Amino acid sequence: MRLLRSSFFSIDWALAFSALLLALLGLATMYSYLGENSFFERQAVWIVFACVGMLAASVPDYRFLRAGSAALFIYTVCVAMLVVVLFFGDVALGAQSRFNFVFFSLQPADPAKLALIIVLAKYFAKRHVEIAHLRHIFVSGLYAGALCALLFFQPDFGSALIVGGIWLGMLLVSGISLRHLALFGLLCTLSFGLLWSVGLREYQKERIVTFLDPFADTAGAGYNAYQSTIAVGSGQFFGTGVGFGTQSKLQFLPEYETDFIFAAFAEEWGTVGVAVLFALFGVVIWRVLSVALHSAGNYERFFCAGVAIFFISHFFVHVGMNIGLLPVTGTTIPFLSYGGSHLVVEFVALGMVMGIRKARAVS
Repeated sequence: MRLLRSSFFSIDWALAFSALLLALLGLATMYSYLGENSFFERQAVWIVFACVGMLAASVPDYRFLRAGSAALFIYTVCVAMLVVVLFFGDVALGAQSRFNFVFFSLQPADPAKLALIIVLAKYFAKRHVEIAHLRHIFVSGLYAGALCALLFFQPDFGSALIVGGIWLGMLLVSGISLRHLALFGLLCTLSFGLLWSVGLREYQKERIVTFLDPFADTAGAGYNAYQSTIAVGSGQFFGTGVGFGTQSKLQFLPEYETDFIFAAFAEEWGTVGVAVLFALFGVVIWRVLSVALHSAGNYERFFCAGVAIFFISHFFVHVGMNIGLLPVTGTTIPFLSYGGSHLVVEFVALGMVMGIRKARAVS
């Protein structure tokens, strides 16, 4: 009872309420006055489960992840799930990326991102003094590279991009030598140039060009990106009203509950709503980084920084994709997009940050 009481009072309520409000804004965007609301109803249930997961995740003391094999075990389990899904997973929208159970589906890519943060935080914390060595770029890159390779096979390019963003962001905050990082980037660029010149066929090059410039084919591959920019612009200052987005509710904008929910939100809520959305995300990032800056140990700092980078990567890739600045990769936005796997993982990550905050206050 005392443990539950201390956990309750140690919760960062500003962080919790900001994340919950974001989830509720996404839920409202899924509501429609023009038809059925199956996504709305299922997402409401997932929000409850996610909040329970956050509260449960705020209870443990995560200092046990600093030593031992727990971090590597979590990472290995997630890698194994990504391997298994390639053989036994269900195909949805051209990607074999999830397991469908009776009442829910699970995308292993979502917990894998959190597992990567856990294992990289331990790796960088243990090697903080000697982190300037070049080999740490390659060794840490193997952890991210294994996940990226498995995600490419699904194919889930959006999640692979986020995994790369988490690795690069944590690499930068770890204190790695920028000279070595620039050298690594040069090697990657030269490798891609060589692959483009002699390794790729013409149809593969055309797919990459379409991926990078979806507006080159607005009636085909670039249709979703084109419709999302129309939706964002249609919102103007005050929006069209909740449940009355024509681009989303009339099916001009496919997958508006997941990959293009920012565009659907901007259409219905307008510039004012988008400003509120950005402010709430700002609070979430600020509170997570605050825990990172005031943590006593390197592991806790790197973990919280990794969680912030995780949210920032998803946010900028999703928004950039919805306004036509980045290629369409099928990436969700934290807390808003429909889906139980990513929502529970995001709230659990916040719960772990709160657990670290509680341990700091107790110690």
